Amino acid sequence: MTREATIERKTSETQISLSLNIDGPGKSLIQTGVPFLDHMLDLFSKHGLFILTVAANGDTHIDDHHTVEDIAICLGEAFKKALGNGKGITRYASVSVPMDEALCNIAMDISNRPCLSFNVDFPKTKVGTFDAELVEEFFNAFVNNARMSLHIDMVRGQNLHHIIESIFKAFGVCLDKATQIDPRKDDIPSTKGVL
Repeated sequence: MTREATIERKTSETQISLSLNIDGPGKSLIQTGVPFLDHMLDLFSKHGLFILTVAANGDTHIDDHHTVEDIAICLGEAFKKALGNGKGITRYASVSVPMDEALCNIAMDISNRPCLSFNVDFPKTKVGTFDAELVEEFFNAFVNNARMSLHIDMVRGQNLHHIIESIFKAFGVCLDKATQIDPRKDDIPSTKGVL
């Protein structure tokens, strides 16, 4: 069973082509026009063991908001499509991932019910030219389109780059765990019979 999806999104603000293979070796080709996001998606796919390709052209001359949000929409749609009905997946996962002094805890439930709990106190508003507030926007757009519950809790951290990097690494590791097929499960992981 191949668990992959390709999503195309064209608006007056962005043009995005995204392809995802959940069961990959952790390779990516990312060109979003937002260099910091390229870096975060690259390490997300590496540590999540996904194959991810993203090509985006957005109105970054205004700011990065539309591009970041629309890429997250596409990524969420791709995961939902690639997982299908979710038969046999682990469904739940949680991880703690450090990045030097920063430590992030993430827990998730691939539940078909979108919910984001984002408990992060950023020490600054920008990493270079990237607005830190866009991190929450990214994950909000992702969960609304992947239709999953995601809890992101920053335990500690001082360096903004390290904090955001620990979040994206934890997200990749946790999503890999939650989407793995459990050979003991022969059905959809819900007492309702549907996610």
